[in-house]
Amino acid sequence: MKRSGIADLPLHGGRVPPWLSERMTKLGTAITETIVYDYGTSAFLSRLSDPFWFQALGAVMGMDWHSSGITTTVMGALKRGLGPKADELGIYVCGGRGRFSRQTPHELRLLSDRYGFDGDALVRSSRLTAKVDNNAIADGFQIYLHSFVLTKSGEWAVVQQGLNDANGMARRYHWHSASVKDFVAEPHTGIVGDNQGVIMNLVDAEAKPAQSALLEITHEHPDKILNEARYLRMPSHHEVREKNVDLKRLGAVLAVAYERDLHDFAELLLVENLGPRTLQSLALVAEVVHGAPTRFSDPARFSFAHGGKDRHPFPVPLKTYDESINFLRTSLDAAKVGDTDKLEGFCRLDRFVKRVEKEHSPLAEFQALIAHEKQISRSLGGRTVFDDKPKKAKVSPKQRSLFPD
Repeated sequence: MKRSGIADLPLHGGRVPPWLSERMTKLGTAITETIVYDYGTSAFLSRLSDPFWFQALGAVMGMDWHSSGITTTVMGALKRGLGPKADELGIYVCGGRGRFSRQTPHELRLLSDRYGFDGDALVRSSRLTAKVDNNAIADGFQIYLHSFVLTKSGEWAVVQQGLNDANGMARRYHWHSASVKDFVAEPHTGIVGDNQGVIMNLVDAEAKPAQSALLEITHEHPDKILNEARYLRMPSHHEVREKNVDLKRLGAVLAVAYERDLHDFAELLLVENLGPRTLQSLALVAEVVHGAPTRFSDPARFSFAHGGKDRHPFPVPLKTYDESINFLRTSLDAAKVGDTDKLEGFCRLDRFVKRVEKEHSPLAEFQALIAHEKQISRSLGGRTVFDDKPKKAKVSPKQRSLFPD
């Protein structure tokens, strides 16, 4: 069973406020439905198993573009949002963080009883992915989050995350059942990170002697570390910097949103009277739905759709966020009764932005863009977690005398 990617992320604490988590649930659900509508459930699992796409999804949903919290919040939002639509979409999200991860076997067996899956095989797959990443790869990360996503066809993906107490980093592991191999014989496409010297990898191709030796209660440590095919290591700095973004691709999105001729044509594509700021966001959301894997090498770019809860690169524009959700929801609802114009326009928007990028090569003026977003933030209902902290009430001298220290 191939593991399809790894991501290393700075550990962030805190909680996602309700005003954002509720919107993440709605947008994440709508994005998933759109992908399933256009490409099917297998394609959705394939995207989930790509660490770059997953990071871009979290960023477009308003989470901090590089933090470990993306894993918990995105998978939590998908579980909440897809739960009521599970039978309709044929996608079931099991597990979660901490105690919820330990419920995965129970949830898988319930689904197996209902739909005729091989429950024992699914539980075994769930446990083995966790055991391989937690125990067989001695990289210092202990699994604390395990999400198992299953489709009605029996295909599955695993997104799980481990914590390294020594360096304060979290590592996310992605699995996809599409490529079936032995769990204990080269199950990974590769592993790489900061050089930690010799690392025990008991599922390496050269680890067969070590496996045999362990069965005889002895130990042997193989010393080969594979090159990683899809490895994402996020920087420690919190803010979005110019080097984190493909300015040419971002410039194409901005050109479609703000240059009058392109803007008018894009509105025609969408069959919708949208403002430029919402069109900019929808162009980035459309890329998450329709973009090829090669386009997700800079997840930070997708934070320019709906900002970040910690104000990087700018506060979450709630009005724009809600308009994006409303567009996707009304498009999906219309498609269910045969009116596919809006969803087809959404797909054409993505193709159109790529054409602008190819033919016009517009570049974004990075600092000017961030300054502009911060300037218009209040008019768009910009909000961050810092706005939620209670302000200390002013106490008059008379009040202080009534309540001395």
